[in-house]
Amino acid sequence: MGGHPARPSAEGEPVVEANSTTYPRPEIVDRATWEAECERLLAREKAHTREGDAIAAARRRLPMVEVDPHIPLVGERGPVPLVDVFEGRRQLIAYLHMWHDGKPAAEQCEGCTFFTGHAPEPSHLHSRDVTYATFCQGPYAESARYRDFMGWEMPWYSARDSGEALLGGRGFGGYACYLRDGDRVFETYWTTGRGTEATATSYRLLDLTPYGRQETWEDSPAGWPQRYDSAAGEQFRLDGRPTAQWPRLAAGHSDDLSS
Repeated sequence: MGGHPARPSAEGEPVVEANSTTYPRPEIVDRATWEAECERLLAREKAHTREGDAIAAARRRLPMVEVDPHIPLVGERGPVPLVDVFEGRRQLIAYLHMWHDGKPAAEQCEGCTFFTGHAPEPSHLHSRDVTYATFCQGPYAESARYRDFMGWEMPWYSARDSGEALLGGRGFGGYACYLRDGDRVFETYWTTGRGTEATATSYRLLDLTPYGRQETWEDSPAGWPQRYDSAAGEQFRLDGRPTAQWPRLAAGHSDDLSS
């Protein structure tokens, strides 16, 4: 990928080589100086958190728009109306997964593979009356084989024939939130682009590290590693595949989507 050297790890997946002497390091200081710098940054982090809380409060006060509760989706038991996807709960979060018809697993959307792979443990959402599901742009049989190859367990539906009814001209690749009131369904929020980072815990953890995400757009000190060109989708791929596919292949799972 992008000419970055890779070798097999113990688990059989490619690992980018990183020589510890290749890149510069943060300045080394005494503990008191380090703690003082951390405290200064913590003040900014707290302000950022409070602003995030204020934005979330505004999001909870957004108006909503009614949608057809009978928009058809296809799940493991066949056609199902949107209202049934709630599984009896009042709220629904759907990830809108892009699909490339007829393409092999290695050529499926690397970004959607990344974000879908971060789907949260559902019990915590269920305890707040929320269902999480994936609405895939592709046909059910083919896309469900991809879900099984990836080892994902969230409810999976094909929105192949209902994308326009759901999105009204918007594209796949993002989150939509819905509220159910009896048999009526309302869309309350929608986000795409970097808004999809809401569930990307890998990104949040990488942001805590000295070298960060190692993507070309980041504001990093001179000489810091920036291996991944986000404009080309490299941040989600390794050696020509969506990165998360490698451990599945190493575990012996078939990536054949044709049968």
